[in-house]
Amino acid sequence: MDLTVALDARYAVAPDGSAWSQAGMARRFWERYLEVFDSVRVIARAVPVGRVPEGWLPVNGGNVFFHGVPNYCGPWEYMKQYRRVRSAISCALPPQGAVILRVGSQIANCLERMLHRKGRPYALEVLGDPYEVFAPGVVDHPLRRLFRWHFGRQLRKQCLRACGVAYVTRTALQRRYPAGAMSSSVSDVDLPDEAVLGGMTYTHYSSIELDLAGIADTVRKPKRQGTYRIVTVGSLAQLYKGTDVLIEAVAHCVRAGLDVTALVVGDGKYRQSLMGLADRLGVGSRIEFAGQVTGGAPVRLILDTGDLFVLPSRTEGLPRAMIEAMARALPCIGSSVGGIPELLDAEDLVMPGDAQGLATKIQEVLKDPHRMQSMSRRNRETSMQYRDSVLAERRRRFYTHVRDCVNDWESRRVK
Repeated sequence: MDLTVALDARYAVAPDGSAWSQAGMARRFWERYLEVFDSVRVIARAVPVGRVPEGWLPVNGGNVFFHGVPNYCGPWEYMKQYRRVRSAISCALPPQGAVILRVGSQIANCLERMLHRKGRPYALEVLGDPYEVFAPGVVDHPLRRLFRWHFGRQLRKQCLRACGVAYVTRTALQRRYPAGAMSSSVSDVDLPDEAVLGGMTYTHYSSIELDLAGIADTVRKPKRQGTYRIVTVGSLAQLYKGTDVLIEAVAHCVRAGLDVTALVVGDGKYRQSLMGLADRLGVGSRIEFAGQVTGGAPVRLILDTGDLFVLPSRTEGLPRAMIEAMARALPCIGSSVGGIPELLDAEDLVMPGDAQGLATKIQEVLKDPHRMQSMSRRNRETSMQYRDSVLAERRRRFYTHVRDCVNDWESRRVK
C-alpha cells in the first residue's frame, strides 16, 4: 500500500525536480514509513532554487516521492495562494492508499477537508498545539483570537475523526486534543502486543532521529571559571522559541556580573530585530547568530561547545532540539509549556516570557557545578528513551494499524 503524508515543511526544489532539506526530515526520515508502506509521497511547500547549497540532504529518491505546493509564509500569504495550494494538493492525492497528516499544518488541514467529504480514512501525527501557538504574546496578528479558537477547534475535530492519532508528547497534547472515544493508550514501550494492536487508535512517539552517534559517551564536566556559553536552537520565523526572552535574560545576567555569551542557531524574518534588541540591551557582542545549520553532526558540534542549553519557548510540542541537546549531556533549562515538562525536572523550568526569572535560573545553574553535572547525567539518561531503536517498534505498530484500517475501508467499498 502507498502512503501520502502532508505537512507544512518547506523544501528547496532544484531544476531537475529533486527536493532538498537543510534542517532535517530528509530521505532518511521518510524511509521509516517504508517499513510498512510500499512508497511515501510527501506533500509540502516547495521553494525553487537554481543550485542546491552544499551540505543539504536529499528528500526524494527510491520509493520516496515529493509533490510540492506553492510556497507561502503566514496566514495572509496562504490566503492569497489558497486556490493554487488547494489545486496542487488535490492533484497530489492519489485515489487509493493511506494518508497521514502531520498537524498543525495548513496543507494538512486543506487535505483533511477533502478526505472528510469523501468519508476516506486518515491518521494524524500531532506535532504542536494551535491553542498555544496563538496565545497572547506568541503571535502578533489582528486575528490571533479567531485563529486560536478556530485552529484549536479544528484539531479537536480532526483527532476525533481520525482512524489513528500519534502524538509527540506523552500526555500534554492528548489532554487537550483527545482521540476517538474507543481509543486505548499505549504510553509505555514495554506493553504487550495486545495492548497496542487490535483496537488501538492512538499512541505517542517523537519525530526525532536520534541514533547512538547522537548520544554523548560521557557526562559533562562543568566549567568552574571563564566565559559560559549558552546555546539555543530554533526557527526565527516567529518568536515561538522565546529567543527575545533569552537575549533579555543574558542582559540581566551580564548586569549581575555573570560572564556569559549566547549562540543562536536558526534563521528567519525576526533575526534582524533580535540583533537590534541585543544591541539596545548592550549585549550585541555577546549574542552570536549562527543562522541555519544543517542538522545532524554540524549541530552536534555546536552543542558540544556549549555549557548550557536554553529553550524559553512560548509554545511547544516536544522539542527535538532539546532532546538532541540532552543527548549531548548538556544541562538544559526550558519553559513550562507543551512537552518540555515531560523532559526536564520542575527545578529546571521557568515560566514562558519571564526574562528575569530565566536570568535567575541561568545564574543558579551556572554557579552550581554539582547541579550542572547532575543535570548532565539526568538529561543523557532521559534522551536514551528517544533513541530510534526504542521508538521504531511503536511507530511500526501505528503504521500497521493505519494500513489495516485503510485496507478494511477499501475492501468495504469494493463490496
